[in-house]
Amino acid sequence: MPARTKHGPPRFSSTAVALRQPPSIISPTIPTHAQGLLILLLWLCEGTSLAFSTTSRHQHFGSKQQQQPATFLVRSSRRIMSEATYTNKRRKLSNPPLLLSPSPDSYSSEDPGSSNPEDDVSPFLHHQGKDTNSNNNNHHIPSVRGGADSSSSVPFNDPKDINAVSAGRLEELKQQEALLAAQLAAVRREKLTTLQSRPLTIGIVGFGRFGQFIAKAFCKHGHNVVVTSRSDYTEIANSMGATYVPLSSPQVFVEGAGRSSGLDVIVFCVSILSFEETVESLVPYIEASMKDSQTSDARGPLVVDVLSVKEHPRKVLLNLLPSQVDLLLTHPMFGPDSGKNGWHGLNFVYEKTRINGVLLDQEKQQYGNLQNNTEQTMTRFVDGQTGQIHSVHENSEAHVEAVDRMERFLSIWEEEGCHMVQMSCREHDAYAANSQFITHLMGRILGSHNKQEGLKKTPIDTSGFRNVLKLVESTTADSFDLFYGLYKFNTNSADTITNLQSAMTNVVQKLRAKEQQEEEELALRRQQRREEKLAAQQQQKTKT
Repeated sequence: MPARTKHGPPRFSSTAVALRQPPSIISPTIPTHAQGLLILLLWLCEGTSLAFSTTSRHQHFGSKQQQQPATFLVRSSRRIMSEATYTNKRRKLSNPPLLLSPSPDSYSSEDPGSSNPEDDVSPFLHHQGKDTNSNNNNHHIPSVRGGADSSSSVPFNDPKDINAVSAGRLEELKQQEALLAAQLAAVRREKLTTLQSRPLTIGIVGFGRFGQFIAKAFCKHGHNVVVTSRSDYTEIANSMGATYVPLSSPQVFVEGAGRSSGLDVIVFCVSILSFEETVESLVPYIEASMKDSQTSDARGPLVVDVLSVKEHPRKVLLNLLPSQVDLLLTHPMFGPDSGKNGWHGLNFVYEKTRINGVLLDQEKQQYGNLQNNTEQTMTRFVDGQTGQIHSVHENSEAHVEAVDRMERFLSIWEEEGCHMVQMSCREHDAYAANSQFITHLMGRILGSHNKQEGLKKTPIDTSGFRNVLKLVESTTADSFDLFYGLYKFNTNSADTITNLQSAMTNVVQKLRAKEQQEEEELALRRQQRREEKLAAQQQQKTKT
C-alpha cells in the first residue's frame, strides 16, 4: 500500500497506469480501505486505448467518507479524461502509445510501509521529464515502446501486460496497413498513367491461335498492334482493333503499317521448326528500317520470341540480328486453353538478353542468383562480352529508352497477373526438359498406346486414371512438330529420354526380381512343408 501522509489519506505521485478493465466490470462501490485512491482509467472506446497521467491534486477524499457510488467513479474518470493532454486520436503512427498495467502484486498488503508507489510499477514504466515524486501539475507520459522517442525498451514480466501491448499494437498496425495501401494505390495509379502515356506499337509475326491469343491482351492495354501471317486474318484482326498486313509485304509490316515511328516491338509467334527461317527473312527489312531512321543512334526494335525452348532462339537472334536490336527471350508457360479464364498466377519466364547493344551475362540471370539479389544489384547488369557493369539508370538516353521499352512490354504480362520468373535461357531448358518435354513424351507414349490397345474411359476409372486421360488429350492436341521441336532444339531432351528408358528398365528389373524372389521363397516353403510331412510320417511309423 502507498504510504499515508501525516494528516490525511495516501497521496499518489504522478504516474500513468492504464487499467485494462472497462468501467462496466468495476465494483459498484468503493471499499473503505481504498478511500482516497486516485483512479486512472484506460477508457476503451471503439478499440482505441487512452493512457492518462495525474497528480495527487486530482482527488482528495475525506477520511470520514466510507463509500462512493459507482456513478461518481465514472464521473471522476470522465473528469480525468477531459484533463488528459495525451490522447490516442492525436498520436502519430511513428510514436504509438504504450499500454501499461500494474503487476498483480502491486501495492501488496504485505508491505504497508512502502513509501514510494512508483517502485511497484517501475518494471512497466519509463518516466520522462521531471521527478515523478514531485507535487506538480505536469502530466508525464511514458515513452513509447519502439517509438521515435523511446530511449530504451520496457521489460514486461507479466504475460497479461504483453497481451495489453499486443491489443493496442493491432490498431496501430491496421492504421499503418491502411496508410501503405493508400500509398500502393497511388503508385498503381501513377504506374498505369505512365504506361498509358506512351503506348507501344507491337508487331506480331504469326497470327495463329497463340498469336491471336496474346494480341487481344496487347490491344486491351491500349497498344497499337500490327499482325502478319501467311493466311488472311483481316477480319479477325479488325475485330480486336489490330491491323493485318500480309506476310508477302514485310516492309509494310516492319514500318508499322504506315506509322511514322515504325514498330517498337516485334514478337515472333511461329513454330520452333520455322523460327530461324522466318527471322532470317525479316532481317533485311529490319536493317533497312534502322538505316532510314531519323535518329542518329539508329536504334532497332525490341525483338521477342515466345518459343518453348530458349537456347535455340537465343543463338539464332544473336547470330542474325544487328547489335542495335534489343532482345527479350520469353516463354509464356500457358496457351489459349490453359489461359482462357485469365493469366493470373500463370508462369511467364523471360531473360533480358540484350539492351542497347549490351549483352547481359546469363549467369547473373540464373533464377537462384536473382532470388538472393538486393535491390541495388537488381538495377545493375554485366556486359557479357566486356564485363562492364551497367545500370538501368545509366546516363544515356538510348539506354534509358531501351530499358523503358522493355519494361513497358513486360508490364503487359505483369498487369494480366502473370507470375514473372526471370531466368537464364540455359537454366530454362534444363528445367523444361524435366517438366514440359517429359510431360509431352509421356502423353505421346500413352497416346500411342491408346490407339493400339484401346486406352479409354471405363465405368470404374480412378481419379489418377482420369488425369492420365487428360494428359493424353492435352499433349496429343498439339502438333507433332511442336513435340519434335522440343526434342530437337533442347539439348537436354535426349538425356531425358535416356534417363526415362533407364528408369523404365530399372522398374521392370525390380518387378521381375521381386517376382523371382517370391517364386523362390514359395518353392522353399513348399520343400520345407514336404520335409516336415515326411518326418512326421516317419515318426508315426516308429511309434507304431
